Amino acid sequence: MENQPRGKAPLVCLFDSGIGGLNLLRACSVRMPYVNFCYFADNYNVPYGNLCEGEIRRLVFSAFSQIAALCPDAAAVACNTVTAECVHELRRVFPFPVVGVEPAVKQAFEYGGKYLVLATEATCKSAAFFKLLSKYGKGAEVHAMKSLAGDIERNIFSLDKAALASRLPQGNFSSVVLGCTHYIFIRDEIEKRYRCPVFDGMAGTADHLATILGNSDHFSSERGKIRFFGGDFTKNKAVFERF
Repeated sequence: MENQPRGKAPLVCLFDSGIGGLNLLRACSVRMPYVNFCYFADNYNVPYGNLCEGEIRRLVFSAFSQIAALCPDAAAVACNTVTAECVHELRRVFPFPVVGVEPAVKQAFEYGGKYLVLATEATCKSAAFFKLLSKYGKGAEVHAMKSLAGDIERNIFSLDKAALASRLPQGNFSSVVLGCTHYIFIRDEIEKRYRCPVFDGMAGTADHLATILGNSDHFSSERGKIRFFGGDFTKNKAVFERF
């Protein structure tokens, strides 16, 4: 491997409605340190989970037209809602591979027992989520969280994590699935509340991207760079560097 020539680092673009996808960016940058990443966000319209399907599609395809102009080697939709509503159409329209994130219900199902799925309203209503539950939904208790993602987005630098966690449903569960990347910012409090494993799917998505890129992430001449575009990119960069 070491004797192979090193060339230009591949480029991966990540898209999310706001800061939630920064959790995927972190997982990807750790998994693939020699890849360049561009993070696109739409903070001014977050949370997407409260928007209608047509509005979500309009916003997403507007962002992806900018992403396509960069000719990425791959793109990742770092939003469960957008994955559920748009990822198949994005794959048909754009020439580069598009990876999505989806609630890790398969992991919770395989872990066993009764498990809790926390997701946005749009994700819970989507056909993709219904299809996922039809395969792995045995034992699932699903709760649509109307305002949690928005509250995390607005208050990220002054989160009252305990107060946010107190709004979660009561119950005893074998595991919890975080069906929105924003929720990962209060993962520790969720673990404390339910005293069980919490699944978010970030590592699996990063591994999927690495597989798509093949070994190219190992052969670039220098470590990858991370850039921020769209929305409140100054905020997104500050959140990434802080957390």
